[in-house]
Amino acid sequence: MTEWQKTNWRNKPRVQMPDYTDAAALAKVEAQLSQYPPLVFAGEARRLKQHLGAAGRGEAFLLQGGDCAESFEQFSADAIRDTFKVMLQMAMVLTYGAKVPVVKVGRMAGQFAKPRSAPTEVVDGVELPSYRGDIINELAFTPEARIPNPGKMLQAYTQAAATLNLLRAFSTGGFADMSRVHSWTLGFTDEQDVQKYSEIADRIQDTIDFMDAAGITAETTHEFSTVEFYTSHESLLLEYEEALTRLDSTSGNWLAGSGHMIWIGDRTRQPDGAHVEFCRGVLNPIGLKCGPTTTAEDLKVLMSKLNPENEEGRLTLIARFGAGKASEHLPRLIKAVKEEGAKVTWVCDPMHGNTIKSATGYKTRPFESVLREVRDFFGVHQAEGTVPGGVHFEMTGLDVTECIGGVRAVTEEDLSDRYHTACDPRLNASQSLELAFLVAEELTNLRRDRSKREAS
Repeated sequence: MTEWQKTNWRNKPRVQMPDYTDAAALAKVEAQLSQYPPLVFAGEARRLKQHLGAAGRGEAFLLQGGDCAESFEQFSADAIRDTFKVMLQMAMVLTYGAKVPVVKVGRMAGQFAKPRSAPTEVVDGVELPSYRGDIINELAFTPEARIPNPGKMLQAYTQAAATLNLLRAFSTGGFADMSRVHSWTLGFTDEQDVQKYSEIADRIQDTIDFMDAAGITAETTHEFSTVEFYTSHESLLLEYEEALTRLDSTSGNWLAGSGHMIWIGDRTRQPDGAHVEFCRGVLNPIGLKCGPTTTAEDLKVLMSKLNPENEEGRLTLIARFGAGKASEHLPRLIKAVKEEGAKVTWVCDPMHGNTIKSATGYKTRPFESVLREVRDFFGVHQAEGTVPGGVHFEMTGLDVTECIGGVRAVTEEDLSDRYHTACDPRLNASQSLELAFLVAEELTNLRRDRSKREAS
């Protein structure tokens, strides 16, 4: 990595990035950001890499979730708390099913930019540049709002710093104490899920009571009262990423200081493109979205570029094909990984391949399609003898109506009730917890099958 410089991406082809019209204003913002403290630290990123390595071996499981695109307008402490809380719930359910630690990574404190399928959009015959996330332009459909504004990077940094500050307080300040496991139940989760969750919480509490009687308490065991919680986002706006990149004095390597984990999207994974060039040079764990158009040859080249030392936990492959398509595409990519002897962590993103337009005009995701892709993902890995290392959801702790289906049966007619997302539809708290139970069942079955094979 010694030849790599954080500006090298500027010499590569760039896609899905804005063209700022005011070069002087952009340079001023970049100069300001380059003087700001990094949002995360190298030691944290290295620790996450170790956890992801364990997930790749089947000794841990990754739960990655959060907003499609973080909003300036909807930013609040309550929203952060509720998403954090539902992720704690999901992690508890998954830990119970998998019997391994769950690595908790939020799509938070940096998920401000979004790739778009088209550079412009048309409304009532008027064509304007597409909305690309609050860090770039505004959702309002006016010519002024859609002009890329570099000053928004400073607002994004401030919001990310405030989010991280609150997440760290929740993680270490007692909110995540396992003895409070019952208090994490959200008031609007489905009654059936609450009962199942309460049963797990009762068993956990019994274990804690037993350990407390044996003298092992939250006061003597730090792990009982705190959790490790990491942040992640798509590394899309490279001016922002470069400005927050810092040299780690302990290793001599570069750190993307914008988040613990960054990923490359399915639209920006060109092997010779700017985004791959930037990500290959930072020490953070890197995610790589793999869609139906990902070829085995491209994947081999990308693995070589992004993880040349074949380091465990460095590269997470995030599969996103769509319901019914994993069995068609995933085996050939697994074969490519095996042929290269590459160490990767396989993760399922069942959201991005399952977006449809409802009859009422809203973008949505059928819960059954999300569930089917998760099951397909586990089924393929079981058939291939490889490890399903985690799941990646767009979700929120808020009681939104954006994805149809689930036990509470959100219908197409319900979508307009609480459709708050600025971009793509998210699972609500009830759907997220329901999905966690279903994933836990898959993990339990996988663990049982593995035990039977080892016994025979």
